[in-house]
Amino acid sequence: MPDKKIVIVDDDENICKTFFLLLSKKYTVFPVRNSEEALARFRKARVDLVIADYKLPTINGLELIKKLRAAGFEGEAMLISAYPDLVDIGDLSRFSISHFFVKPLDLNDFDLSIDRLLQTKKSPSADV
Repeated sequence: MPDKKIVIVDDDENICKTFFLLLSKKYTVFPVRNSEEALARFRKARVDLVIADYKLPTINGLELIKKLRAAGFEGEAMLISAYPDLVDIGDLSRFSISHFFVKPLDLNDFDLSIDRLLQTKKSPSADV
C-alpha cells in the first residue's frame, strides 16, 4: 500500500471520483465532500497532502487549511477553484499552500505537480 496519504475535499462527487481514480494507484486517497468530513479524517489518520476546493459548504477550502495549520498540520496543501478572483494570493503563502489550480484542471499537470511535491518531500505527516 502506498505510504503517502492525500485528502481530497470537494463537494462535487465527479471531481472526487476523478481525483481518486487519478491518484489512488500511487497514493492512499481519502475523498471527502465537505470541511467537516475533512477535519474528522485528519483526526483519524496522518496525512501528507490536502487538496481542497475553495468553494465548499459551510467552511471554504482556505478556511479549512487555516484551521488545519492552526491545529498543527505541517503537510502540503493545494487549493483549487473555478473562481480564482475569490482567492487572495497573499493567503496562499501565508498558509503555506504550495499550489493553486484553476478549474478546469489539466489533469496531467495536476498529477505531475503532486508527484513532484510528494516525492521530493520527506513525509511530514502530523496528527491533527
